[in-house]
Amino acid sequence: MERIIEEIREDLDRRIAVAADRLADRTLAEDPAYAALLGRTELRERIHRHLRQAVDGMVRESRGLPVDLSEARATGTLRAEQGLPLASLLRVRRHGGRLLWQTLTEAVAAHDRAALPRLLPGAAALWDVLEQMTDAASDAYRLAESPRAERDRELRASLLDALLDGTGEAAEAAARLGLPARGRFAVIVLAPPGLPEAGPDPVAPRVLWRNRADGETGLVELGHHPLESVRELLAPSGVRAGVSPVVAEAADLARARRLAALALRASPASTGPLTVLLDERLPAALVAGQPELAGRLRQVVLGPVLALPPEDRRVLLTTLGTWLTCQGSTSYAAQRLYCHRNTVSNRLRRLEQLTGRSLSDPAHVVELALAHAAVVRHASTEQVASRPKPQERPFGPKGPTG
Repeated sequence: MERIIEEIREDLDRRIAVAADRLADRTLAEDPAYAALLGRTELRERIHRHLRQAVDGMVRESRGLPVDLSEARATGTLRAEQGLPLASLLRVRRHGGRLLWQTLTEAVAAHDRAALPRLLPGAAALWDVLEQMTDAASDAYRLAESPRAERDRELRASLLDALLDGTGEAAEAAARLGLPARGRFAVIVLAPPGLPEAGPDPVAPRVLWRNRADGETGLVELGHHPLESVRELLAPSGVRAGVSPVVAEAADLARARRLAALALRASPASTGPLTVLLDERLPAALVAGQPELAGRLRQVVLGPVLALPPEDRRVLLTTLGTWLTCQGSTSYAAQRLYCHRNTVSNRLRRLEQLTGRSLSDPAHVVELALAHAAVVRHASTEQVASRPKPQERPFGPKGPTG
């Protein structure tokens, strides 16, 4: 094999130079990643060097010498640091291997067609050398990519924090995350345990997730999607979530995050929709945002009702809540409560007597509605707090034998 290579060396070098030109042009035309990274001169030189080293490696292997893989490792490291996708690197090397074998057979045939059978044993040697070089480049790429990927994750997290906490220049952080400074954005705040792993949905709005000690948060770039699409996006996961209103400026995302957290707090833990849009729960959100005032509101407005025996208290509060849900219709409330409308009227009159508020006075109805929301939230919070917490397992989710 070495003898054949030496006999055609001058012509082979010329043909390899032509092959490098062809592969460089093909790569720049077909691979945007390479086109954005390298100019034609540099790419052509790299390809030319790779093809010549493959031939030299084949000769070395025929002598029983190890293949020099230092250049392949250096290339793999460099491309990882430059951010070129590994698939692009491997694709060029695969094309280069095929082109090199074609070039080698053409050079041998031009020199002495009768010598072609002597070239066949070299095929296995060439592909072995190419495989060694590709493996060396891939291993070096992955080794260099790990710290780079970690740095990219840390940078992405810090940029998201700057937007969601309002601690940095919003327009610059948005641009570095590939977001417009103006658009249609919303924020999602999830209840524990957060969102299970899932692949991106190509037809759903883009969401950038940030998982921190205080919970998991998603920055949603809505684009043309309605806000309701966030509910559809989260529905399969079965996780509780609060969603902010739409904001138009990246600078408003910190405020949107606070409103999303408030929407989650306004969501009852045991009933109601899993995904709560803030604008659907404004009274409850108002109560959740002012817990001290909410406690005072419960006592001042509904204190006499809360002092009743448990069953009486439950009946009056349920009737008030149903009446409010039915937009003040006694008839509809009676249908929902499976009782006569006169029964509902009698309960409501008793509630008016106990609270000193009239259900015909709009101002009093607002007080009663907010106080009722405060009672519901307080009961929900106590219910969650009273649930037994699962015992911690020091050896992982399956215990010491898992």
